[in-house]
Amino acid sequence: MPRYKLTVEYDGRPFVGWQRQANGPSVQGVIERAILAFSGETVTIGGAGRTDSGVHALGQVAHCDLEKDWPAETVMNALNFHCQPDPVAILACEKMHEGFDARFSAIRRHYRYRIVNRFPPLTHEKGLAWHVKKERLDAEAMHEAAQVFVGHIDFTTFRHSRCQAKSPWKTLERFAVWREGDIILAECSARSFLHNQVRSMVGTLRLVGEGRWSAADVQKALDALDRKACGPVAPADGLYLTQVDYRPAEADRASLEGYLASLKSGQEAASEEDEASG
Repeated sequence: MPRYKLTVEYDGRPFVGWQRQANGPSVQGVIERAILAFSGETVTIGGAGRTDSGVHALGQVAHCDLEKDWPAETVMNALNFHCQPDPVAILACEKMHEGFDARFSAIRRHYRYRIVNRFPPLTHEKGLAWHVKKERLDAEAMHEAAQVFVGHIDFTTFRHSRCQAKSPWKTLERFAVWREGDIILAECSARSFLHNQVRSMVGTLRLVGEGRWSAADVQKALDALDRKACGPVAPADGLYLTQVDYRPAEADRASLEGYLASLKSGQEAASEEDEASG
C-alpha cells in the first residue's frame, strides 16, 4: 500500500481548523472527501500540525495511504480538482517509505506571523493579517525581545490553559522580527509548539513594539510560569504554518527502526508532542 506525502496550502478562514470536527468544516475533511471522490477510498490522513480555526498554511504536510499505486502527479491533480471550491491546494505530492509520518517524522516546524501596521483599514488582506492601527511599532525592539524566547524553555506563561501537551518545555531555535514597509513579519522555528504559543508570544511582543513593555518585562512574564502574566493573544488571522522539515528518507527509516526496537525491549520512546496550532 503506497504512502503519499502531501504539501498543502490553505486559507484557514472558512475552517474550524485542520482537524476534522463535528462543529464545522475542516481542512482534513476537505482533503479526505477529495480522496474519496477521486479514488473511492475512505481514508484518514495524518497532518504535521493541528492548526486552529482561522490559521493559514503555506506548507502544511499530510500523509495518506491508498490501495492503488497511483502516480504522485495523478494524485495531486485529482485532489486539487476535487478540493474545489474550498480554498485548499495540494502544492506537491510524492511517494514515501511506509514508516513516514507527517507528524512524528517532522524535525522542525516554521511559523510566520503577519502584522499590517497602518491606520487605513484592510481590504485585500482582511482576515489574512493582524491589523494594528496604532502608532508605528518598533520592530527592532520586538526582535530584541523575541530573543528571550530562544532556547530550551518552560513556556507555561505562553500556552493555552487547555493545552494538552505533557510538558510546557519547548526548544525554540529561532525567532526573528522585522519590518517591510507597513508589514511586520515575525518568524519562529522549533521542532514543536504548544497550543497558542506563537500567538501568545506575538501578542506580547506587540506590547514591546508599542513601548509599553521591554525585553526585561517579557523575561519577567516568562519566568512567572503563569498564564495570567502573558500579554494579549494575537488573533489567528496573521498566523501561517509555512514549512515542515524532515530527515532524509534513510535517516527517517533508521529512526523508525530504533523506535520499534525500543518498544520491543519494553522501553518507552520519547517524542516531542506537537500541538502546532501556534
